[in-house]
Amino acid sequence: MMHLNRLASAFAAFLVLGGVSSPVLAAPVKNVVLVHGAFVDGSGWKPVHDILIKHGYNVSILQHPMTSLEDDVAATKRLLDRQQGPVLLVGHSYGGTVITQAGTDPRVAGLVYIAAHMPDTGESGVSNKAKMPGASKAIAPTPDGFLFIDPARFHEDFAADLPREQAEFMARSQMPTSLRAMSTPIVNPAWKTKPSWMLVSTEDKIIHPELQRMYAARAHSHKVEVKGSHAVYVSHPKEVAALIEDAAKHAGD
Repeated sequence: MMHLNRLASAFAAFLVLGGVSSPVLAAPVKNVVLVHGAFVDGSGWKPVHDILIKHGYNVSILQHPMTSLEDDVAATKRLLDRQQGPVLLVGHSYGGTVITQAGTDPRVAGLVYIAAHMPDTGESGVSNKAKMPGASKAIAPTPDGFLFIDPARFHEDFAADLPREQAEFMARSQMPTSLRAMSTPIVNPAWKTKPSWMLVSTEDKIIHPELQRMYAARAHSHKVEVKGSHAVYVSHPKEVAALIEDAAKHAGD
């Protein structure tokens, strides 16, 4: 009889919570889409990818062209179309701008920003950096409107906590990034309606750490801080993966 009473109480609580659709009973998000930032490609996500795959997540890595914000959002949605179930969008650097715009997609359950831009309506990464510049002075435009980091400064400014040889390879394999993409203002930012998480990289010379903190405070994001360079997603994959997994577990809360 006591066992039946417990079952009845549990079933009653289940009904009060609204059945399986209740956020209290929501299952963790298992689909993760990783979005790289300016000057790099998706291969830098491999250490984070390996951890998440080992822990049972379905991980996809976006390779977007960085020719315009519209192109990059379209590439993100193309990858979202291939997912089964809710998705966690993760963006590093300029990738934060991309997920801010693409994250309004109904399949997106939450947003994770890794040393990333998180613009509001009418803002861009470029406009916000102008108000609070990073320490690096090594970023320069090409005649046709793309941006590069001076390879001689890449290790110090972008990836100081990586081995020099690894950073030098990243410098030589840079992805050109359109100034137009990075300066296009955001419309209807997803973080206003979706839960968000922010990892602040405290030694970042590309996006000022205080700008990252401002973004997190404004969006009421769940925030952690890691002593790392702008390449924190490569140099501290365990901490980055841990934040992503925390977001995946609680995006439906």
